Amino acid sequence: MLTRTFAAPRRRVWQAWSEACEMQTWWGPKGCAIDVRRFEFRPGGFFHYAMQFADGPTLWGRFLYREIIAEQRIAWLNSFSNAGCGITRAPFDPAIPLEILNEVRFDDDGPRTIVTLRATPHGAEPHETATFEGMFASLGEGYGGTFDRLEQSLATVRA
Repeated sequence: MLTRTFAAPRRRVWQAWSEACEMQTWWGPKGCAIDVRRFEFRPGGFFHYAMQFADGPTLWGRFLYREIIAEQRIAWLNSFSNAGCGITRAPFDPAIPLEILNEVRFDDDGPRTIVTLRATPHGAEPHETATFEGMFASLGEGYGGTFDRLEQSLATVRA
């Protein structure tokens, strides 16, 4: 679980998660550019994107949105994918679960917003769950870097 408080009202933080042009500015680890290929912000809809790194191959990812409660909660299945939006194994470790259930909650803290992200393997085999649990430190760094990018985006885009 990762929790971060952002110096922006909940409506503004929600906007950053619910619009393609916003997600493109901050989603993903530091050092990558996101190319949004599909963005359907509704239950059953997809966010399909390419992550482009200066010194590496393009990696594809997708969200399958499961639940959206405006300005309160988003739940989605996150996966590596191919260019056609089909689920694929992580290219760097085939023991990573195919799908991760991500749940993000938005709570007010005065004029600020607390964002809580929880990620759990979905439909994983025991060895995949063990691999995922062994990655907690690196996941924290990755999501932490993504949240750093969100913080910068909130400060500069439509502030």
